[in-house]
Amino acid sequence: MTTESESRSSIDFQSVTQRAHEVIDCLDGVILGKRDVIRQVLVALLSRGHLLIEDVPGVGKTTLARSLAEIVEGVFQRISFTSDLMPSDILGVSIYKRESGTFEFQKGPIFTNILLADELNRTTPKTQSAFLEAMESGQVTIEKTTYDLPNPFLVMATQNPLEFSGTFPLPVSQLDRFLMRVAIGYPDQKFEEKILDQYRTRKASTNGMPGIRLEEVLAWQEKVPLVAVEESLVGYMAKLAAATRQNSNIDLGVSPRATLALQRAAQSSAVLEGRDYVIPDDIQALIVPVWAHRIILKNQVGIGTAAHGQAAEAIEEIVRETPVPT
Repeated sequence: MTTESESRSSIDFQSVTQRAHEVIDCLDGVILGKRDVIRQVLVALLSRGHLLIEDVPGVGKTTLARSLAEIVEGVFQRISFTSDLMPSDILGVSIYKRESGTFEFQKGPIFTNILLADELNRTTPKTQSAFLEAMESGQVTIEKTTYDLPNPFLVMATQNPLEFSGTFPLPVSQLDRFLMRVAIGYPDQKFEEKILDQYRTRKASTNGMPGIRLEEVLAWQEKVPLVAVEESLVGYMAKLAAATRQNSNIDLGVSPRATLALQRAAQSSAVLEGRDYVIPDDIQALIVPVWAHRIILKNQVGIGTAAHGQAAEAIEEIVRETPVPT
């Protein structure tokens, strides 16, 4: 019988790392100066998770999602969420065909590989719920018939952190469905100058793509669960989770789903580094984007960027106070 260690040793993690970094390099030529954010997108893709991007308009969210779809030769869709959007506008609807006397299902835009859910908090809770349920289960059910979503399937949902008029903020139970919450942020001056030069005569493109297909991405995703997580690191993540539930400044700590999400993200991070094992650095580098949107602080004011920053500080303090296994 093949042991787990023998199974891992038969996998060339270095080749996966090389190919994944070709994707990062290509995206880095389109979204300049945001390599860390691009790496987090790849972590989400490898982890079969989804991203919530809270940022101001015009920093490259749509370009990032569309370019990733082009590089992996996947299908890209963009949905602009509005207050009048219905679940059927996203999931699809059954239409009666008079000629055959039967109903035919017309797939909605959620049937794609890379989906940009633009300003998700502008739609009603009913539509948000239907959309997030599809993210969680990887399928939709229309009139008792279940349809699988394409694989891989990555949602990059956006929120504007400054504009709250006419919005329906996502409750914590729905935020918990997102693997990570990230922000692209403004570029540094030198990178903004490069953007001006790059876009003066043409739009940035993904020319020189590494020729990666969806089947290869699926193979990467299959390798992530094979990354070893030592018992000491399992205990480390459990202690960190318990600390969020016992902290006097935190009203709602992270759920077991959040701990599982951190473990899977750390495994994906190890793959990107060419390792078949997780180290504490993998956990510490991702704990804020994976956990900060899942906790509620006592006396928390608002739900925007300031509140998220306070949550990040609380988690960073917990990390500093929790002994690191050696």
